Amino acid sequence: MPNVSEVALSQTPDRSEQDMERLADLAADVIRRARAAGASQAEVAASISSGLNVNVRLGEVETVEHTRDRGFGLTVYFGQRKGSASTADLNPDSIQATLDQACAIARYTEEDPAAGLADAARMATSFPDLDLWHPWSIDTAQAIELGIAIEDAGRAHPGISNSDGASVQAGEGLSVYANSHGFVGRERGTRHSLSLALIAGDDDGMQRDYWYDSVRAAGDFMSAQALGDKAAERTLARLGARSLSTRQCPVLFVPELARGLIGHLLNAVSGGALYRQASFLLDQVGKPVMPAWLDINERPHLARGQGSANFDAEGVATVDSALVERGVLARYMLSSYSARKLGLSSTGNAGGIHNLVVDAGAADGERSDFDGMLARLGTGLLLTEVMGQGVSTVTGDYSRGASGFWVENGKIAYPVEGITIAANLRDMFNGIVAVGSDVDIRSHLLTGSILLDRMTVAGE
Repeated sequence: MPNVSEVALSQTPDRSEQDMERLADLAADVIRRARAAGASQAEVAASISSGLNVNVRLGEVETVEHTRDRGFGLTVYFGQRKGSASTADLNPDSIQATLDQACAIARYTEEDPAAGLADAARMATSFPDLDLWHPWSIDTAQAIELGIAIEDAGRAHPGISNSDGASVQAGEGLSVYANSHGFVGRERGTRHSLSLALIAGDDDGMQRDYWYDSVRAAGDFMSAQALGDKAAERTLARLGARSLSTRQCPVLFVPELARGLIGHLLNAVSGGALYRQASFLLDQVGKPVMPAWLDINERPHLARGQGSANFDAEGVATVDSALVERGVLARYMLSSYSARKLGLSSTGNAGGIHNLVVDAGAADGERSDFDGMLARLGTGLLLTEVMGQGVSTVTGDYSRGASGFWVENGKIAYPVEGITIAANLRDMFNGIVAVGSDVDIRSHLLTGSILLDRMTVAGE
């Protein structure tokens, strides 16, 4: 069975630096032409991405996809009138048409007092290497072999009756953001992933589950054997699932679901929701929104971080910053546009958050691994899957289909399915009992499992 780290890299020359320079030169030229056409300000985002995606099922190749995409987006401002246009074609005629369209749109739009580039003084000036560029030049035959090895590892477990397939993906991307302040920012990064979905069956029915790994550098992957074993273990553990009677109980969100809870927090403190007055956390900066022991910090410059960046989508420098400090909401998450709408300043979050770290801890000051979090749960619900879209950022109401495991005295007792969990996000955030040290590093939202004191579980 091939090990991921043993898949040979080709000796293809790395032309990423030259390609980024070409994008930067093109961006600078288009900005000059936009100014000549009468634009008072202009900005360009240009990108090139490429990748390989192989899917295998039951030992056979299902799909092989090679991609190479280009993107070019231009925004011009005529005073406070804005026009945007984009193209996936970088040839001169397409670029000129994009420029003409953006200028035409801007001339006929209404003025918007919040429109315009981010403040020039906020542009990034330091660009340290964040270790994000690790091309994985795996060829198609190697990817197929690796996918089959992952699937074989999972299917070898007794009780696994079928497979939904394994996937091997290698991807890399280059991007340039430039604007008429004279700012030119270059970024390059790689993202690679492996996944496997399996099916198990018994007299009570069929169950499906999966596992995946996502990394910047292929050498950081878990082994093919370990990934197959993990997917099989998760699938088999779901056999014999039953429902629960309706009750209120503590709920433990595993790390990959816990980051979804943090995502709801981000949605509620994002500028777009706030200036539209569509958030249950309006006017909450400086007020407690979580327990007093809990800290959440943005860390944009983590080496190999999934969300690492030196600047945001407007060129504003990223910096380490608290989002929740000792349970108190320290700030919102703002672009320059949403900041102006709110009479505030950009937080460097145009385009999203950059590596949010939820510190492990609890009211008693102790940090717990996953087994320790099960012990803290005692008797209650371990949540491993949620379904549906029943979350309102406006009211904070939360109601979703769910499955997982019933836990008694800190030990998993049996799998459960066909239940609904419900509460209000404000109560859920205030009711966090502990955050585990079992951090899921496959995302830019870095959190361990999260234990809530109480939710309503509706079942039979």
